Amino acid sequence: MQTAPSVSYSFTMRLHIHNKFGMFAKILAAIAKQEGDPGAVDVVRVEGDYKVRDLTVSARDDAHATAIIEAIRKIKGVTVSNVSDRVFLMHLGGKICIQNKVPLTTRDALSMAYTPGVARVCLAIAEDKSKANTLTIKHNSVAVVSDGSAVLGLGNIGPEAAMPVMEGKAMLFKEFGGIDAYPICLQTQKVEEIVAAVKWISTGFGGINLEDISAPRCFEIEQQLKRELDIPVFHDDQHGTAVVVLAAARNALAITKKKLRDIQILIAGAGAAGVAITKMLQAAGARNILCCDRQGIINTQRMPNLDVSKAWLAQHTNPRHLNGSIEDAARGAHMFIGVSGPGVFPARALKKMAKNPIVFALANPTPEITPEEARPYARIIATGRSDYPNQINNVLAFPGIFRGALDARARDINEAMKLAAAKAIAECISPDELSEEYIVPSVFNKQVVSRVARAVEAAAFASGVAQRKRS
Repeated sequence: MQTAPSVSYSFTMRLHIHNKFGMFAKILAAIAKQEGDPGAVDVVRVEGDYKVRDLTVSARDDAHATAIIEAIRKIKGVTVSNVSDRVFLMHLGGKICIQNKVPLTTRDALSMAYTPGVARVCLAIAEDKSKANTLTIKHNSVAVVSDGSAVLGLGNIGPEAAMPVMEGKAMLFKEFGGIDAYPICLQTQKVEEIVAAVKWISTGFGGINLEDISAPRCFEIEQQLKRELDIPVFHDDQHGTAVVVLAAARNALAITKKKLRDIQILIAGAGAAGVAITKMLQAAGARNILCCDRQGIINTQRMPNLDVSKAWLAQHTNPRHLNGSIEDAARGAHMFIGVSGPGVFPARALKKMAKNPIVFALANPTPEITPEEARPYARIIATGRSDYPNQINNVLAFPGIFRGALDARARDINEAMKLAAAKAIAECISPDELSEEYIVPSVFNKQVVSRVARAVEAAAFASGVAQRKRS
């Protein structure tokens, strides 16, 4: 599949252009011939017979960007003096920083914020450790923890290479939830060492967000930390994805006038997200789910060769004990959910689904089936991409979920809180607004975080995991 140009591969060229009529039109024509997407144009200065301009262009990938630049270099009267990759420029020096809430501009302020005044606060916390929740950053802080073993679509790239993603996650926490988050990338991929490290640092955090840790280790790490800590531990790749999928499914089924308990669901992908989506859909009432991995339909006949998470799927899905390929699993299915890899769900499989099927193809950047391929057959299509309608994006879930959990001082993020979050996300779209191309709200919809936070906080109190007294 040839993808469209994206801001993810945008660059800015500084061009010295001979000041002659039609020169800039030649540059635009060269970009159009290469199928690039020109953006902002700025005149920097005029130097004699030359104009110096900065021109921003979006490409499909690095090779495409190089081809566009070379095409412009060949234009007589144009010199490309510099090329800046806009993505790398954004990341220079990191994307986050720590900022003081209280200005230290006087001797009095310094004496209260640090020594000697701080000693009184330390002694108060030593006497009653719960006061750390109100007298330190703990009440509004989350550790974003990764070992770099399953980063985005990049795989096991290690903790250093995972840092830009974790910084980005911290930005999302701050921007959307008002939560102070910090990236913690660990130099180990051993379960017991990750658990120990997170326990050791947990003092300063009100919650732990596990990120990009490969399955099945991620399940064990989360379960151990949930048992041993009294603050929320949330593996976003599992639960954030599952919450938004359920929200989207609720609204898609409202359009197709079907009930979750009555439909057949096919899930491609049996990793962290696939398992969590299965559990969340079942908690919401789904009864007929088939899960597929690279070998086909997961069933109990494969049990001796399955890891712990796939063994759970074999025992809790596939009620008719079917076997076969993903195409066999598609026969008669009403909903397809892909959390696997590019191109794994061909159009011939989609054709075997029930009438008016719902397709959530969430692999990034290349989905299991492209919207263009799915459109002739599917009633509703969602992806994980921002350049198509119905983007299923975890940022709709985790900022509000943690905001609500922190506000309730919850010791856990449980099933009731996740179900409440999914319902709140879905209800951000009114019945009058709902359509095939609008089943999930925009990530920039300012209602989402506040509505999710309120619903999660209420669920925390109702389910007995809130530690803050109701005001």
